[in-house]
Amino acid sequence: MTTAAPRDSEIFARLVRPQRIWAVAAIHGEAERLARLHGRLAPQFDRGDRLVYLGGYLGHGAAVAATLDELVRFRRLFLARRLAFLGDIAFLRGSQEEMWQKLQQLQFAPNPREVLQWMLDHGVGATLEAYGADPRQGLAAARDGALAITRWTASLRAAIDTHPGHRPLLTGVKRYAITEDGGLLFVHAGIDPGKPLDLQRDMLWWGGVNILELDAPYGGFRRVIRGFERRHGGLAQSAHAVSLDAGSGFGGTLLAVCFAPDGSVLDTVEA
Repeated sequence: MTTAAPRDSEIFARLVRPQRIWAVAAIHGEAERLARLHGRLAPQFDRGDRLVYLGGYLGHGAAVAATLDELVRFRRLFLARRLAFLGDIAFLRGSQEEMWQKLQQLQFAPNPREVLQWMLDHGVGATLEAYGADPRQGLAAARDGALAITRWTASLRAAIDTHPGHRPLLTGVKRYAITEDGGLLFVHAGIDPGKPLDLQRDMLWWGGVNILELDAPYGGFRRVIRGFERRHGGLAQSAHAVSLDAGSGFGGTLLAVCFAPDGSVLDTVEA
């Protein structure tokens, strides 16, 4: 199956003329681990390198706000390099970022209390607490109706705005990233092999199909590269896919992998 990428740059990131692409796995609130990884990555960058964060910045870990601070800081450093451009770095949406976005619209959910409880069961509580919000107040607001929920979600937006750069980063996340030649596809958790790229939705951040079992290239891409998987198995490769999640936020390490444009692994950095 071949599939042309949609043209809307609000949806995806296109990595133009990459010499190498560094991809960072899901972080999940491990700010100190991320800072150590950045310290090891910075000396490795060369002209023509591109950098992709594969989603999963929020939730689970103990230092969510500090993680966003570190991402904002390192983005500035990366773009301050000679001949660096805005399109050389991309941030993808993961399941935690999707939940955070949906949380801002909780008042429109048909069963807001059940939706919020489900999000809390899946890690959003760490993000709420990082921005000074009490999950119990959210549950109480969900019980009290749309007006109470609206006031509560407005307080969340006000809280995140006290942290410079956090809201622009989170609202600017992309669904996926591709290299300009269509050779590599970067996603948070997975794809639905039966759907073209422009119809991929929740599977991108929730996964479901094990991409390591792809028996043919998806959509003409040489390899699909993901940053999160539930077993946190570390670097794993198959003919048509690569998985990077080594368990950051779940007791494991944070992994960054350097790819050549043909999808081969050139280097790894871990913290």
